[in-house]
Amino acid sequence: MPNAVYNKFFSHIYVETEARGYPLTKDILGRFADATVLPIDHYKDMFCKKNQNFVAQKNSPSLILAVKPNGFVHKGSPMCDDFGFEHFYYVTSIMNCLYNCEYCYLQGMYPSANVVIFVNSEDIIQEAETMLDGLHAYLCVSYDTDLLALESITGYTSLWASFARRHPNITIEVRTKSANYAQIKQALGAPADNIILAFTVSPEPIAAAFEHGVPSLAKRVAAANRALADGFRVRLCIDPILYVDGWQDIYGAFASYVSDQLPKSPRLSISTGAFRVSRPYFKTMRALRPCTKLFAYPFVLTDGHFSYAENISEEMIAFVRQKLEKLL
Repeated sequence: MPNAVYNKFFSHIYVETEARGYPLTKDILGRFADATVLPIDHYKDMFCKKNQNFVAQKNSPSLILAVKPNGFVHKGSPMCDDFGFEHFYYVTSIMNCLYNCEYCYLQGMYPSANVVIFVNSEDIIQEAETMLDGLHAYLCVSYDTDLLALESITGYTSLWASFARRHPNITIEVRTKSANYAQIKQALGAPADNIILAFTVSPEPIAAAFEHGVPSLAKRVAAANRALADGFRVRLCIDPILYVDGWQDIYGAFASYVSDQLPKSPRLSISTGAFRVSRPYFKTMRALRPCTKLFAYPFVLTDGHFSYAENISEEMIAFVRQKLEKLL
């Protein structure tokens, strides 16, 4: 097998000196008792080293445990849907994702595919409480990572679910490609009006070509179905929609499948978006993956980001939304 030449995921764990005494650090190190643990002064000493290759590191990422005093909560990007909220934020408690999707902007944003976990969870929660105090806000807690894919290691989704219950004025979105519903349900607890479980889904041919190490469409839709049955607010995120050969047939079949599998429900919503990436990120992504068909298209640069021509993006989004209307 090709992966036999690589170390297992998290075979090496780098730990900041300051992070050593935190309970989450001790818990994580206990879970990876066979890992090689290496001390570092600062997470950037490893994460920001020059001449790293994001794509190569995806085969065997290391884990970095760090402490950051502040700067966890950020205003949402204008390239993302704010869902009608004036106050739209995201939080970074973990940097990078377990999955390896060729279209992911993280490979253009970060110099390393290693996963950084900030172990000072109380500081992260406190910053969110302070910054969003009194605001009717929308907070994406799984923005630069997939929290649920790492839940067994960190427990962060459970912390944010508790946060949401203490702050009914703040709606949190937990976005994931995980299909481990037992763990999802355990992490979120009971359904709440201000907790949205958002599954990113793609047609199976798209997932097979560009989403490596990700659960199948069938498994993700099955998890969404179970969440709806249990009373959770569920969102299907069909984003990014990719302009590939036969896209109408591919997304048409996808929409039919999803419509057949999921019930029409007031607790179900759908968001869509065509592929778009900021200019500097895209240049890095294209250099990292010169052989992928995904980046061979002559993209259009508009307002600092690359995407398809406006008429193509609008046509694809309208097509998918129209096909899924009966679910809403």
